[in-house]
Amino acid sequence: MVNMKKSEKKHIFDNPRNVSWVIRGLFIGCALLVIADLFVHRHVSHPLEELFGFYAFYGFFACVVLVLIAKEMRKFLMRDENYYDDLDD
Repeated sequence: MVNMKKSEKKHIFDNPRNVSWVIRGLFIGCALLVIADLFVHRHVSHPLEELFGFYAFYGFFACVVLVLIAKEMRKFLMRDENYYDDLDD
């Protein structure tokens, strides 16, 4: 009998330590971009864009709204698990 664990390929994100490094890197990158907002001059077309961290907050708010809308859409778009099996009968 072949040992299945030896034949499985080890991926980079199988190690929780690597996942935590990626998450830390994303947080550091986001923090650096928000800090860079203090030093970068932007040519804005709307007065709200002049606020510190506007794009970070706007992007976060937009993602939260998209998730909430998707949760509500799921209620009427979701089909039963055997939806396509019933069509064959």
